[in-house]
Amino acid sequence: MPRGPRLLLSKSYYHIMTRGNNRSVVFPHQDDFKHYLELILRLKKEHPFGIYHYCLMPNHVHFLIKTKKGNEFSHFMKRLNLIYFYYFKKKYSWVGHFWQGRFKSQPVGKDAYFIQCGKYIELNPVRAGLVSNPEDYQYSSYNYYARGLTDKLVSQDMFYQDLGKTSWERQGNYRKMIINDIIQSTYQNKVWGSASQRYNEVKKINYRRKRG
Repeated sequence: MPRGPRLLLSKSYYHIMTRGNNRSVVFPHQDDFKHYLELILRLKKEHPFGIYHYCLMPNHVHFLIKTKKGNEFSHFMKRLNLIYFYYFKKKYSWVGHFWQGRFKSQPVGKDAYFIQCGKYIELNPVRAGLVSNPEDYQYSSYNYYARGLTDKLVSQDMFYQDLGKTSWERQGNYRKMIINDIIQSTYQNKVWGSASQRYNEVKKINYRRKRG
């Protein structure tokens, strides 16, 4: 049975994930991570949206984003993954399916848990055992928030300023931030965030679906 059209609302927040087919490695070498990030930066200029947090893992990718226009973001992801596929196919003589279907989009509530969702994404390399300290992983937004490093991809999380009065205080508090149980327990839900925010997002989505 064919899949229905994806509903991505404009000016809304999403956790985006795209994965290699059968969990295959999509970034074998550092140059491949860098190439994908460069593609994001280039295509993002043509299809504007906000990236608040991201993490590139060896076999999958996470973004926490805000759409400008929902259909424009879908077009961006389609172009990004298609261009990268052709790059990978040429470089490694790849044969067969590369990405595991279309990307996943999980609505995220805009509340105080939002920034924790972002850090939870950035801690993927630690949970996977790739590094013991998230600062040592190059391919995430963690060091933008925890160390103040420049990252052209990142639009600052709207809750980041609440972490302190100075940049040093905010960075230190970000490093010390504890991920609430709500984030860990709802990570696999269709909508991510506190109970009230999940309710609001579902209500908004259902309203848009009824309007067609």
